[in-house]
Amino acid sequence: MNTNRFFVLFVSAWCAAALCTFVLLFFKTAPYGRHMKRDGGPTIKSRTGWVVMEAVSFFLMLYLYLTGNRRGDRTALVFLGMWLMHYAYRSFLFSPLKRGKEDRIPLVIVAASLLFNGVNAYLNGRYLFYLSPVYPIQWLAGIRFVSGAALFFAGFFINMHSDHILRGLRSAGEKTYRIPYGGLYRWVSCPNYLGEITEWIGWAVATWSLPGVAFAFWTLANLAPRSFSHHRWYRELFDDYPQERKALVPFLF
Repeated sequence: MNTNRFFVLFVSAWCAAALCTFVLLFFKTAPYGRHMKRDGGPTIKSRTGWVVMEAVSFFLMLYLYLTGNRRGDRTALVFLGMWLMHYAYRSFLFSPLKRGKEDRIPLVIVAASLLFNGVNAYLNGRYLFYLSPVYPIQWLAGIRFVSGAALFFAGFFINMHSDHILRGLRSAGEKTYRIPYGGLYRWVSCPNYLGEITEWIGWAVATWSLPGVAFAFWTLANLAPRSFSHHRWYRELFDDYPQERKALVPFLF
């Protein structure tokens, strides 16, 4: 079996695992954050956990670019910049900027996220910087890249703005949960998740690649069920929670 065929089979199996995860998470919510459980096993500080499990994507993608055979390819450099922009925020800004009393996160969640992030970074980096046909510079002016990049940057902005609104709900050392307002919170309970899903759909379109599709599918499989869990949690906790809000997609669900 040659390398390319094995790679396609591996990505296909990874997509099948995403489908299983998608179904499972509708029945069992991952136990971290507001859904943390006392019997979740050993834990570490959440800020430390977030940096550890997100930074692997930043450094692994950078390593694959530096050791790959596309270092002189300007299109590959653009893809690298998009990826590193997202994970620089997730790894080095998102967690330190969080306000309120620091939570703890189960080690099993950190380990699972390390696997998830590591595999997705490897598959995308391996394809873009080793196995893919060379993307010509004209790719950056084509409809697939332009439309995909527009989705990617729109999702990135939505994600950051929604996180900013959540941070503003707490003062230093505070643990209280409040109803968020503003931005896309007007219509959905989890616009930060909607933004991240939009980002990686945009990435899949911009790269027009099977690993990109797999990553977008995994992001949806993880965050769509969690958005419904958050939505139910808000409704159960707050009697005055806005009835018109949906969980993830405005006006739909």
